[in-house]
Order: sequence, then C-alpha cells, then structure tokens
Amino acid sequence: MNCFERLVMAHINTIIPETLDPLQFAYRPNRSTDDAISIPLHTALSHLDKRNTYVRMLFIDYSSAFNTIVPSKLIIKLRTLGLNTSLCNWILDFLTGRPQVVRVGNNTSATLILNMGAPQRCVLSSLLYSLFTHDCTARHDSNTVIKFADDTTVVGLITDNDETAYREYVRDLAVWCQDNNLSLNVIKTKEMIVDYRKRRTEHALILIDGAVVEQVESFKFLGVHITNKLTWSKHTKTVVKRVRQNLFPLRRLKRFGMSPQILKMFYSCTIESILTGCITAWCGKCSASDRKALQRVVCMAQYIAGAKLSAIQDLYTRRCRRKDLKIVKDSSHPSHRLFSLLPHGTRCWSAKSSSKRLLNSFYLQAIRLLNI
Repeated sequence: MNCFERLVMAHINTIIPETLDPLQFAYRPNRSTDDAISIPLHTALSHLDKRNTYVRMLFIDYSSAFNTIVPSKLIIKLRTLGLNTSLCNWILDFLTGRPQVVRVGNNTSATLILNMGAPQRCVLSSLLYSLFTHDCTARHDSNTVIKFADDTTVVGLITDNDETAYREYVRDLAVWCQDNNLSLNVIKTKEMIVDYRKRRTEHALILIDGAVVEQVESFKFLGVHITNKLTWSKHTKTVVKRVRQNLFPLRRLKRFGMSPQILKMFYSCTIESILTGCITAWCGKCSASDRKALQRVVCMAQYIAGAKLSAIQDLYTRRCRRKDLKIVKDSSHPSHRLFSLLPHGTRCWSAKSSSKRLLNSFYLQAIRLLNI
C-alpha cells in the first residue's frame, strides 16, 4: 500500500503547480526547517531595519491537526486544484470507512469505523494535509504565514504602531479554522514581540475566540530557541548541554577499544548532527562567547576521539555554501529572489543594511560567501 501511495503522490505532484503555497516547507524537495526559520527571521530583521517598527510573531498550535481533516472539504479543494474526479473519489474512499481497533495483550476492543482525519504514518497524509491548508495564506503585505506541516507562524510587520492588518488576519485565521474544522489550541499558542525601539509602549494582548494569547520572551520553534531579542545564547547553551550528554557514550566507546575511525563516525552521527541542527539559521548571528562555547565541546570530542574534527565555523560555512547553491538553482524557492545576479552575471546583488543584526542574517552572509 505504501508503494501505491507513493505512485499516487508522484502523480498529484505533477498536477499541482510548484508555486502552490511556497511558504509550506514540509514534505517538499529542497525545503527544510532551516528555511522555515531563516525566512521569518530575515523578514523580521529587514523590517526592524526601518524606523519606528516592531514585529509580532504568533506561534499557532493546533489540536490533533491531521485527525481533524474533513475528507469532503478536502475533496472540494482538490477538485479546485485540478485533480480529476476518479482520483478524488479514490482519495475519498482512502480516507473514509477505515476500521480501527485497540488491542491490549489478548484483549481487543470493538471495531470503530473512522470517517475523519488522515491516517497516521501514511505516505499520502502529509501531502493531503498540505493541500488541505494551502489556502491559509496572508492577504496583506505586512503579514507572512510560515508553515512546516501543522506548525504555523504568523509574522506581523508593524509600522507606526498600526496593528490593524495583523489583528484582522488573526481574526480571519480563527474563522478559517472554524470553517475547516481545525481546532486552535489557544493555551499552547504563544506570541513573541520583537521591539528594539528605545521608547516602547505596552503592547496590547491578542485574543482568539475570546481567550488571551500569552506573550513570551522566548519560544522553541522547530527545535530552535528564538528570543524576543533575536539573540542565540539560550539556544547555544541548550546545544552545548545536549552535546556534553553525548560525550559520555563517546568516552565509553573509546574505553572499549574502538578505533578513531569508528569514534569519528559515532561523533558525526550523534554529536555533529546536534551541532548542525538548523545551523544556517542561527550560527551566523551568535556572539563570540557562544561560538567559543560551541568550539570548546568540539575540541573535547576531538580529544576523546583522537581524530581531526571540523571546527564549528567550517561546519557553518560548508552548510551555508551547500544551501546557497540549492536555492540559486531552484527558481521555485521563496528565497530565490534574494540571490539576484548583478548585470555582469558573476556576483550576487547584496542588500544594504543599516544595522549589524540584518548584516549577520543568513541570507546576507550567504550572498557574501557566494561572492567570495
């Protein structure tokens, strides 16, 4: 069945356009959590580079998003996207009339027939959810909606304290969720405000369905701790702590007589993967002390393994160059427009920045790396 689902998914992908919902970064080629974090950060920093501005970031949480998909509503959207009747009928049959039982030991519950939601761990479920939510987009230029599967972030760019468009979209989002049977979990939904102005006013709270959304100073978004100052000390401390915990099994393997090659392989799989998680989104803006803390754990691992390991700066540079080339070659990528070539065609155009914060963003640093 999984093989057949892959065939159906490949066929659907040939029908829908590549430009459909460009800010959905899950389950798509050349899209990752790095992009889902870098784009809102660059959007926010570019806006904060102007006078009398601030940014409101709303991190939406849904309750059992995949399980609340209404198949009939999904089929209507799929027909609008151009899928033929036969394929839509097959998908409707695939999602409805599914028997489910619960077995504990030798005891089995009565069979329950499900006609709601998408099956968990099925190949098609992720794509169907993305198509179901493709019309959840911002209608004003000052708002950006970033999606990674069911993780949704609304970035509101506020100028001169005018929050009309932002608050209007939050109301529209609540209505859209009701119309599409998606349940907003207001308790887990958080808002973070990034405001660098010296004369800041108190920001009014956001209400969703009459409930107050909590304002926080930091939020863990797709595994990365983002603060309202857009600094990365909290995230680097978390990374360093996790790496130190994984140094213990590395020491144990060395005591068992494992060779440096095996120890280096273990490091690459367990420790380096932690260090490089979304590294292009945050490492370039780290302070000197944060970089030293990260490099210190690399040196500790190198001493234990007895093999040469890549420095944290080399890991960052290598990942940036690799991602840059992929974005430049992919015209459908939402960040492709930032890598526009100069008339002579050998160097990329670099945007001007009046602050060091924007200058250290991933995209501006990536452009500088390409121009070297």
